[in-house]
Amino acid sequence: MSDTVLAATLVAPFDLRVQRYPYPSRLEPGAVLLRMLASGICGTDKHTYRGETEQYVGTEHASSTPFPIIQGHENVGVVVDLGPGGATAFDGTPLAVGDRVVPAPNRACGRCRFCTDDFPYYFCRELENYGNSLTSATAPHLFGGWSEHLYLLPGTPVFKVPAELPTEVAVLTELFAVTHSLDLVARMPRPGGYRPGDTVVVVGVGPVGVVHVAKAALTGATRVIAIDRFPARLAIAAALGATGVVTASDDAETAARVRDLAPDGVDVVVDATGHPTSFPLALGLLRDGGTLVEVGAFVDLGTVPINPADVLGRNLTIVGVAGEDSRVYDATLQMLAEHHQRVPFDRAVTHRFPIEQADEAMQTALRADDAMKVVIVPGG
Repeated sequence: MSDTVLAATLVAPFDLRVQRYPYPSRLEPGAVLLRMLASGICGTDKHTYRGETEQYVGTEHASSTPFPIIQGHENVGVVVDLGPGGATAFDGTPLAVGDRVVPAPNRACGRCRFCTDDFPYYFCRELENYGNSLTSATAPHLFGGWSEHLYLLPGTPVFKVPAELPTEVAVLTELFAVTHSLDLVARMPRPGGYRPGDTVVVVGVGPVGVVHVAKAALTGATRVIAIDRFPARLAIAAALGATGVVTASDDAETAARVRDLAPDGVDVVVDATGHPTSFPLALGLLRDGGTLVEVGAFVDLGTVPINPADVLGRNLTIVGVAGEDSRVYDATLQMLAEHHQRVPFDRAVTHRFPIEQADEAMQTALRADDAMKVVIVPGG
């Protein structure tokens, strides 16, 4: 075993280098060391690479990326070491060397008001984010998935991967966990909310959008309409359950195409573009009383003019969902395991690169026309 670990390090915006770090020979109590199998490139990673690093803007826990960092928070790995006393998975069962697991991308403090009440853990006011807020300048350094090994701090939620679930699908778990957004609005009363039989439109079917397409189809939406500029993305959306696709043009033409496909109106719109200009279109597509789910604006994207009277007069509901919820991971893994042979989830993974080609992987991920989920695979 080597005494160093290879990892791709974002030293500064646009400066992604492959570096070596000391192998963590001694773990603290409760810590877990993973040998990485796969780590996805997220939209947040692309924003950070470009220097768009202000996250949770306008909240008490707003933060900016502390360079240098090892990116990568959509992770699958194998347990290779445990700190003294061992560690447990989120469901309370002991972890063992050899377990294939998906770790959550965040570690909450467990003490603040949001941690002790019934809130998703991303509300935590002292949240630590693998691949985002934990700098690789601090030992034991390995706090991101674009590495041969990932060091998980004590208290990090960890989830065992079902034996029948392929790693190339398990790497999508964090993305699919964000679709708890649809579970959240399913609990809302009418006139808003989401029910089986509803029509769902997803604006922007990159990785976050396309998993919402799949989740809506699996949970009984009668119509699932995907909107994007790129035919390759629309083809993947169709394979994962979209009943109709619309190539985005100007807002009026796009809205007219949607009305043709959904003459009874749109119950839920998921805005997943990561661009502020799609927000007015998303609101405009809704039926009166409909619900807009915003999942694409994790970093500061700027503002758009919205008339509050339109929201009030049409009784619209706007729901912002800032990330995945650790409480849905086990159910998400079971859902993927149950359906992966029928639904080609793995088509969302379009490119794979070894750590040594991390910069090429990032450049590929930035090409929205032909890349969906780009994955770093240590060892190739």
